[in-house]
Amino acid sequence: MIFDTVVVGPLGVNCFILGCEESREGVVVDPGADAERILERVRSRGLDIRYVVNTHGHFDHVGGNRRLVAATGAKLLIHRDDVPLLGRAVEVAANYGLTTERSPEPDLFLEDGAVLSFGSCAMEILHTPGHTPGGCCLSLATEAKVITGDTLFAESVGRTDFPGSSHEALMASIQTKLLPLPDATQVFPGHGPSTTIGRERLYNPYIAG
Repeated sequence: MIFDTVVVGPLGVNCFILGCEESREGVVVDPGADAERILERVRSRGLDIRYVVNTHGHFDHVGGNRRLVAATGAKLLIHRDDVPLLGRAVEVAANYGLTTERSPEPDLFLEDGAVLSFGSCAMEILHTPGHTPGGCCLSLATEAKVITGDTLFAESVGRTDFPGSSHEALMASIQTKLLPLPDATQVFPGHGPSTTIGRERLYNPYIAG
């Protein structure tokens, strides 16, 4: 599987580009900004992007949606509980003195347990509310990888001081959806470095002990 990371925007969002080596079908996850840089990487990989997926609706993860969808014809997916956040992204960015592009409406909704296929590759949707009501992680079990958005970070977890956030829900999501994954599973968060489930089980102060 092709698995590339492009760090985008002023808040350093990890945008992931996934692709099937055989069919060249692909997925872009969290195109938060810098759409042309993302598209350049997509073209260099010779990918036909089928889906643009938002792990959640915060403005720093969705700012490139419009240009990616327009350039590729891909379907836009997000969990239905985060659609209100998607619609407010421009206004929320302005509150932080930043700008972003207004996202188009989603074409499809992410559903817990659903499987999204691209070529011979597939990812399972894990609904992990807490940071946002509709936050989701993307499990690539055959690759021993999971994209965690802003749910789980290296030695940290997502913020829960936003409207609609819940620390209790976040911790329940991590305990029930992420920690059951094998320790060797590589964790690719929405910001910062990668880690593993096993390392977080041992060293993450919100989880360990």
